Amino acid sequence: MAALRLPAWALSRGGTRRFATSPRARVQFYADPVRALEGVKDGATVMLGGFGLCGLPENLIAALQKTRVKNLRVVTSNAGVKDFGLGLLLATKQVRRVVCSYLGENPLCEQQYLAGELDLEMTPQGTLAERIRAGGAGVPAFYTPTGYGTLVQEGGAPIRYSPEGFLMKLSQPREVREFQGQHYLLEHAIRADFALVKGWKADRAGNVIFKGSARNFNVPMCKAAAGISWFCHMGL
Repeated sequence: MAALRLPAWALSRGGTRRFATSPRARVQFYADPVRALEGVKDGATVMLGGFGLCGLPENLIAALQKTRVKNLRVVTSNAGVKDFGLGLLLATKQVRRVVCSYLGENPLCEQQYLAGELDLEMTPQGTLAERIRAGGAGVPAFYTPTGYGTLVQEGGAPIRYSPEGFLMKLSQPREVREFQGQHYLLEHAIRADFALVKGWKADRAGNVIFKGSARNFNVPMCKAAAGISWFCHMGL
């Protein structure tokens, strides 16, 4: 990764930071989280860190709601709850597709999915974590035994319904290979335009410390996105 150029002024206690992993990467600091998300445009793929409500970047999600960008493809561990986290973006109908491992306790996600307003791609949780990790490591695809013999491998899982309740889009079958007598299916890596994560501390080089179990999906998502915004409780 290219060296990061930073402003001369010191970090404040709490606030939003952003950097991009491009050859001309720079760390920028913002008091306003909405400004930190100005690079997120309509149709962007956005990863949301956290597991359930632990390590969820709630301040950045609330800021993303204020930007009113739409047609977002969101990659997250789960759909959260109705009035917190991803539920805020679903309430304003800014999301067109959710890639997750389970719905959680969000009836709004279920309602929009069954009403034909939302694409929903369900992925086994370990597979989702590895797809994200592979994206950050530059690995385009990998083989896994998880999901073999199910709709994950065979295809046909409903992704989108019509408003009348008819199936409009189904998952596609996976390529299968045999290694040492065991069957594996091919899964493709996931990369995103932006990752929104929640950290505990950060330094001027763009390193982020995650507290306890809040590491979860936040860490691999940092590496699998072209741009990263994070909110920290206190500076180093």
